[in-house]
Amino acid sequence: MISDQPLAARVRFTASGLVVTRTPGEPGVYSLPRVGQTVPAAERHTLPRAEALLASIRPVGTSESVLRSWVTGRRTWGAMPWSDPAAVTPERIRAAALVIRDAHLLLIRFRGDDGEWYEIPGGGVEPGETPRDAVVRELREETGLTVTPTHEVARVWRRRRFGHYFRVTAEGRVGAPDDLDIEGGELTWVPVAQLPTTPLWPRRLSWRIAHWHTTGWPTRPLELADNIQDLRAECTW
Repeated sequence: MISDQPLAARVRFTASGLVVTRTPGEPGVYSLPRVGQTVPAAERHTLPRAEALLASIRPVGTSESVLRSWVTGRRTWGAMPWSDPAAVTPERIRAAALVIRDAHLLLIRFRGDDGEWYEIPGGGVEPGETPRDAVVRELREETGLTVTPTHEVARVWRRRRFGHYFRVTAEGRVGAPDDLDIEGGELTWVPVAQLPTTPLWPRRLSWRIAHWHTTGWPTRPLELADNIQDLRAECTW
């Protein structure tokens, strides 16, 4: 029998943390159980908060809300709407590079009436390109650097947009502003330690970059949704 009830996630906590299910064949990837889903005991897992913040928890839109409520002290229980941006074909796919030298991350700074904000260098993936190909081309156009992607560290959804974020090795010097295609922005090096308080999008990725730089980079891409509007607001989730 087909139910006409909207799909929902069942959010439950124990004294140890958030109850999730393991994703077969994908170590370190978890899912929130659906309302009405029977989960075998062997597939259940409890994530402490520190571990949950650095795990991929699907659907990523729902887990964004769950983690935010947990960290901000307004922990949500029970049924929550099932929000899965990965199930929708993105309108734009972007590839971006984390270029780090001397504990500084290369960013593009923009200024507007509301102040300044930052983006990680990169751009749209063109037809026929892989994200790795795109990040090499975009970094050459936007920074003048020759980069070699080493591994992908994050995948971020924002509404109908999807971004791949790569650690890279970079050769050369940053190009002269007039030779670069950064649409009104300017390149700047920001101390990695300052990223958690820098108005950088993706906001949820900023503090994680600082964390990984200190503790080690993930071996598989972290999956996140990021729908934060205020880039100056504190984000530790």
